[in-house]
Amino acid sequence: MKKNNAETVKLRAEAICKAISEKQGININILNFSNIENSVAANFIICHGDSSVQVRSIADFVDESVKKQFKEDPWFVEGYNNAEWILLDYADIVVHIFKKDKRDFYKLEDLWADAEIQQYSE
Repeated sequence: MKKNNAETVKLRAEAICKAISEKQGININILNFSNIENSVAANFIICHGDSSVQVRSIADFVDESVKKQFKEDPWFVEGYNNAEWILLDYADIVVHIFKKDKRDFYKLEDLWADAEIQQYSE
């Protein structure tokens, strides 16, 4: 698997957060794993929406934005059928888009508490 340099990862993460924000994604957090040895990715980006329709809309817009700006498709996509937790895996960045109740249940920010967590704001 080819890893992108830190600057490219940062630019993609910012573009993904901006796309989420444009679709009114709520509580956008970036979990930075760059200082953690053998981490699964450079970043997780976590947010939630109020409905399955919004979750799907956010995921579609993130996918569309990354394709347009970086000519890149996700390596793996999961969760479109029920749209309660959609995962878009871009290798170095994994995007988690939840419905609020699922985010509250799984608490990924707590699970990955050793990562540096940054709240996104425009």
